[in-house]
Amino acid sequence: MDGLILYLHGFCSSPASWKSRLLATEMARRGLAGHFVCPQLSVLPDLAMADMSRLIEAADGKVTLVGSSLGGHYANHLAEKYALRAVLINPAAVDRLEVTKFIGEQSNFHTGETFDFTAERAAQLKAQVCQPDPARYWLLTEKGDEVLDWRQAADFFAGCRQTVLDGGDHGFTRFAEFVPQIIEFAGL
Repeated sequence: MDGLILYLHGFCSSPASWKSRLLATEMARRGLAGHFVCPQLSVLPDLAMADMSRLIEAADGKVTLVGSSLGGHYANHLAEKYALRAVLINPAAVDRLEVTKFIGEQSNFHTGETFDFTAERAAQLKAQVCQPDPARYWLLTEKGDEVLDWRQAADFFAGCRQTVLDGGDHGFTRFAEFVPQIIEFAGL
């Protein structure tokens, strides 16, 4: 079976995120461990996209992107660059988001490593914005997201398949319910 799910974690997150681990565990349970990858993304937006572009170009078979939060923005950028399908989980709609509010010292939630998010990095994110082809996306969002306004994503990804749920939070509390459907969406 050819194909790969490339999971793109969020800002200040890592491959240790609970969603990434849950999806990896279910893929392994199904004998699909070799069809899942979640690399640590660079804190430099342009470098993160260059690294993921190399990974996509080297992949055997089709790649399906799964992006959470900032990873949703990255998934949108890569989906348009490579005509890929993408599942977006409480994604950052960067063209509607005031990314400068994140400028300053940040800490990775899992490693504690600190880094400076600069105006230059915010500008790199803005330059990566791509209009989505609605046929390739599935938006999963919870209205209780305390970090990002779900309406921004619903608006930016208008016309795409959308699952908008009441309650929840930025971590997308009901992710486990959608894991089998995400794997099916990827054709694995």
